[in-house]
Amino acid sequence: MKRVLNVGGASKKVPIPAHYDGWDHVLLDIDPADEADVICDARTLTDLAAGQYDAIYCSHNLEHYWRHDLPAVLSGFVHVLHATGFAEVLVPDLKAVFNDVLKSGIDLDDVLYRQSGYEITPNDVIYGWGHQIELSGNDFYAHKNSFTSKSLTNALTAAGFPLVLIGTGFYELHALAFKSHPTAEQIELLQIQSVIQGL
Repeated sequence: MKRVLNVGGASKKVPIPAHYDGWDHVLLDIDPADEADVICDARTLTDLAAGQYDAIYCSHNLEHYWRHDLPAVLSGFVHVLHATGFAEVLVPDLKAVFNDVLKSGIDLDDVLYRQSGYEITPNDVIYGWGHQIELSGNDFYAHKNSFTSKSLTNALTAAGFPLVLIGTGFYELHALAFKSHPTAEQIELLQIQSVIQGL
């Protein structure tokens, strides 16, 4: 059975993409209260056994580390992945946020968008969702870092992923980072046929 390491996913009740259906879903989190399978600071992933996982799924977690900690986190991704493994990473797209703030003229505490009944401001995207931080009293939720498409690609490439594909969405970057050329199975699984053919 293929294995995916969900880094910083908080809870298995939070769905991960359907392309991991049927995989062994291993949850890693720093907070023991989240009942993760692996309690670990992602900056110390190299302490774990090498080559254990076929994929890493990391959704809105990298922005919670200081910039100088990124090499440790991302080299840890490379370490725990199989030789043909890949990482799937989602982070806020700060360039998209800044572009819309400039275009619309809204302020940092004005509403940028609404999600699940909550108002999200530019400040929330940049520094972390203030409502969640206040209610939890947990600084783990604060953002310490931010990304553009270029900076995320550079960070993943420098860590040891020679191929990085970046997509953009609703104020979000979606990266697929491969340790080697994607296998035919991965190309089909991730629906990246047209992208790979264009390389």
